[in-house]
Amino acid sequence: MSTRDVTIYDVAKALNISPSTVSRGLKDHPHIHADTKKRIKAMAKEMGYQQNKFASSLRKRSTETIGVVVPKLNSYFMATVIAGMEEITNQYGYGLIISQSQESGKKETGCLSTLFHSRVDGLLVSLAYDTENIDHFNQILRKNIPVVFFDRVINCPGCMGVVIDNFMAGYEVTSHLISQGCRRILHLGGNMLRNVYSGRFEGYKRALADNGIDFDNELLMISELGNQAGLDAVQAIMRMKHRPDGIFTANDTSAVAVICELQKSGIRVPADIAVAGFNNEPVSRVIKPCLTTVDYPAREIGRLAASSLINILKDKGSSSLSTIIVKHELIIRESTLRKKQVGARK
Repeated sequence: MSTRDVTIYDVAKALNISPSTVSRGLKDHPHIHADTKKRIKAMAKEMGYQQNKFASSLRKRSTETIGVVVPKLNSYFMATVIAGMEEITNQYGYGLIISQSQESGKKETGCLSTLFHSRVDGLLVSLAYDTENIDHFNQILRKNIPVVFFDRVINCPGCMGVVIDNFMAGYEVTSHLISQGCRRILHLGGNMLRNVYSGRFEGYKRALADNGIDFDNELLMISELGNQAGLDAVQAIMRMKHRPDGIFTANDTSAVAVICELQKSGIRVPADIAVAGFNNEPVSRVIKPCLTTVDYPAREIGRLAASSLINILKDKGSSSLSTIIVKHELIIRESTLRKKQVGARK
């Protein structure tokens, strides 16, 4: 059997009609009779005809694909963001090419190069843990390929960002811990290069200051915020002369690990040490006691990032907006409740 690709000319010859009629029939052109369209599509399927999307994209100067770069895919937050993106891109006929930097700026550069050479129409990007600048975006920006950053963003003239107010969220979590009687609050944070972690830390510091509590550098721990970070934090706490009475971690994964390790060490949560996390992942409702956290509307962030990029591609003016701030919510649960709380959402 021949391995040559079947063309519209082959389909036309088999049906004894013109190639232009086949082309229009495959595109559901209104001037082609319904029965003729049906015959064309049936023959095309029988013969194994495939549309040459590459040639089509060259003609239209659009591949109708969007590149997505995320730090990691094995994250409930990122998986939910991508689900929100797909919800929007599917409506508008765009496909997604998804890649992960695995929290490496070097790998992020490679992802961008691959997507650039795949001729994506635009990019949705959440930066890697250690990305220090956006020099590796220069080739993309010079070609006027629009970029929308989400969650982990960076200052980029002409680019959009979709975020929550991480400063205010950090302030609210810390203020809540203080309202529950905590005065020595440890913050387990991430790399301060990233806006999400620096914002949460600055909010934590401001809440301390506004309540007359001095910041103690011993109570700041920077980590990659995985399970091991939680274990290491508790081991460090157990060696402290003056232990904290509250812990605010910058994600739920490390917070859950902290609670488990504290309990193994005979520390009561929240009676001895109250613990709060961030992201409102499903595990926060399973751990005992249930985890106080911040609801980070991942699906909505994905929808807004994708909608903004498509509006730019369709020249609908979203590029005039530099940053979209999505509403967050403090979810108060048993892991911090030392006092009776009125109207707390669980």
